[in-house]
Amino acid sequence: MKNSWFQRYLLPGFIFQSAIIAGAYGSGRELAEFFLGHGPVGGLLGMAVTTITFSIVLVVSFEFARRFKLYDYRSFSRALLGRGWPIYEILYWLLMILVISIIGAAAGDIVRDTFGLPPFVGIVGIMTSIALLVFLGTSAVERFFAIWSFVLYGTYITLLGWHLIQHGEQIQTNLTAFGINDGWLQSGIAYSGYNLAIIPALLFCVRHLGSRRDAVTAGLLGGPIAMLPAVLFFIAMIGQYEALVAEGGDGVLPVTILLNTLRGAEFLIILFPIVLFGTFIETGTALIHGVNERLDQTFAERSVRMPRWMRPAVALAILFVAVVLADAIGLTNLVAQGYGTITWGFLLIYVLPILTYGLWLLIRRSPAN
Repeated sequence: MKNSWFQRYLLPGFIFQSAIIAGAYGSGRELAEFFLGHGPVGGLLGMAVTTITFSIVLVVSFEFARRFKLYDYRSFSRALLGRGWPIYEILYWLLMILVISIIGAAAGDIVRDTFGLPPFVGIVGIMTSIALLVFLGTSAVERFFAIWSFVLYGTYITLLGWHLIQHGEQIQTNLTAFGINDGWLQSGIAYSGYNLAIIPALLFCVRHLGSRRDAVTAGLLGGPIAMLPAVLFFIAMIGQYEALVAEGGDGVLPVTILLNTLRGAEFLIILFPIVLFGTFIETGTALIHGVNERLDQTFAERSVRMPRWMRPAVALAILFVAVVLADAIGLTNLVAQGYGTITWGFLLIYVLPILTYGLWLLIRRSPAN
């Protein structure tokens, strides 16, 4: 059956956006850390750099995976790195443990602060939701990511619209009142490198791409799709620029400041935590589904079908280790301390190779379609 234009052109971008958003992006914390210090216009320029970088790497990665039929991160990294492919897997698992442990703790905080429930309710809720999604398989994962992306877009558009109505003049004033600070180019590249590592784990969506045109179009659209919610959020942040800069990186979350400055938007105070909880499910599911797709391919190479019960079992095992044991034995802190090293590792063993050796292989071996 022919895949729809949505599956070929838009779904890959929605899946990428779903995988990277999590809590730090969704709450504005990352946006403040990477972009706000360069001024309102400088921040937008940095985000443009990130968007372009995302699109370039997505285009080459999608076409590389499509051309050589590589739909999981193990097959992809083996084709790209040869015998060095286990390095990617080691870094991926370290990143996964760190990210899931963080979103697990954040989910507990959300249900406590928003609904007054014990934190373990949020932790159990997110573990159950992720396990259910990965059990249902790729189609269910793709549908949930697409649906929740539209919910996310609607929420961010509503937030910006409310701010434009109440603080539009201040947003316009701040755009010209503050200069462009140096470093926006470097921050844009750094933020893209921070998030690109997840792409090889999302290649299950490449099965929908039937031609080079599909891969190029999906990749070019993927960058804007992933960053548009961030741009909408950042424009709203510009109206509260001085307050956000004064708060600093470790203070009140930007989303809290933005919601508290609105009049008559009580429904957003309830809606936004729910939407953020959904983004936690998206990111955790993407990371774990990538592992299951890698295992499924390993079974297929041995002409054996992966047992369906193994998908939620793997998910629950990873979630338990990440959420419970990682903090108990200090593994999260250990991994977090080396997070910068992990990011540079992904740049060296994935981004640089795919944009050099991977592109060379495509030019040398790939037919026109």
